[in-house]
Amino acid sequence: MRVLLTSFAHRTHFQGLVPLAWALRTAGHDVRVAAQPALTDAVIGAGLTAVPVGSDHRLFDIVPEVAAQVHRYSFYLDFYHREQELHSWEFLLGMQEATSRWVYPVVNNDSFVAELVDFARDWRPDLVLWEPFTFAGAVAARACGAAHARLLWGSDLTGYFRGRFQAQRLRRPPEDRPDPLGTWLTEVAGRFGVEFGEDLAVGQWSVDQLPPSFRLDTGMETVVARTLPYNGASVVPDWLKKGSATRRICITGGFSGLGLAADADQFARTLAQLARFDGEIVVTGSGPDTSAVPDNIRLVDFVPMGVLLQNCAAIIHHGGAGTWATALHHGIPQISVAHEWDCMLRGQQTAELGAGIYLRPDEVDADSLASALTQVVEDPTYTENAVKLREEALSDPTPQEIVPRLEELTRRHAG
Repeated sequence: MRVLLTSFAHRTHFQGLVPLAWALRTAGHDVRVAAQPALTDAVIGAGLTAVPVGSDHRLFDIVPEVAAQVHRYSFYLDFYHREQELHSWEFLLGMQEATSRWVYPVVNNDSFVAELVDFARDWRPDLVLWEPFTFAGAVAARACGAAHARLLWGSDLTGYFRGRFQAQRLRRPPEDRPDPLGTWLTEVAGRFGVEFGEDLAVGQWSVDQLPPSFRLDTGMETVVARTLPYNGASVVPDWLKKGSATRRICITGGFSGLGLAADADQFARTLAQLARFDGEIVVTGSGPDTSAVPDNIRLVDFVPMGVLLQNCAAIIHHGGAGTWATALHHGIPQISVAHEWDCMLRGQQTAELGAGIYLRPDEVDADSLASALTQVVEDPTYTENAVKLREEALSDPTPQEIVPRLEELTRRHAG
């Protein structure tokens, strides 16, 4: 069958789609990836066939006032301490309004939706798998008669909150049932003769790649697949080719955005605290310039995460799904300094399961970070629990093993 994967131009989101794309390809299906032009190199680098459509989004160019409105519903989604608030009608409606006004229309811009629909109508895929922010994929699928599903790369917050919102909305008086996402999708789909249905918001089904302990209960039809992290095309650097006996810690992801790395002096103090670790600390990504670092600190712009973590005792990161999944896959303890979207939730879940420590970015400092590192490295129960989570993840079917199920669902939903 013909399978079309689609994503707005966000490299790490796309990377979460790659293992299943290759599983479908090696099963003999014709697979193409339609995305905004900025993603083309990443698609080609994954060895997949790219179809550039539309114009690139400008999500990160939104003005601070608008960003603040979105952040009210995307920062510190604390399921452990804000549960009642997060499930209130006011919060659920506010989230639907903010994302449907300031996020989804920006990443699904008019030219992207139109050109994706045109391509789908011409190529006639049997199945469209869409990244969960890329609602254009659902519209294109309905416009050409294909089956379609969301391919989740992280925690299903969109499906979870959409389900809670709809349940409360339908209990309200008929004259007071606003639906910002439904209204926006109705307008977008209507341009192509497609009527709104809830499948445009959540897919006809979803593919969830998180292990059982981390899945959110959405009540929706879901196909479970093993998390199999892909970190992008890469080359192993010389320093990582050998020295497998070297004891390492990895620090990665948004480090420069933390208060403990606000400037070069603060960054240097943080590194000095962490350098007490007996081994090498590899710090990836950008941080403030510093003229000197301790001898056991290695600063690098990029490193193949899957290779590095094979020889790490622990990782400190910002909670991103790809980094988190790679650490989970290798069974190492995680220290998550996270606050955005689903990053906080996974960090808290990992900590609750005894495989790491969660730290709030607005509370962490050099001392607390160094203390957390010492704790997860010296207490073997963190590694033991991380290995248990790895084993749990490995119990899920591989992407290749779910292909027959996807074929069956495609036959059921097509047309």
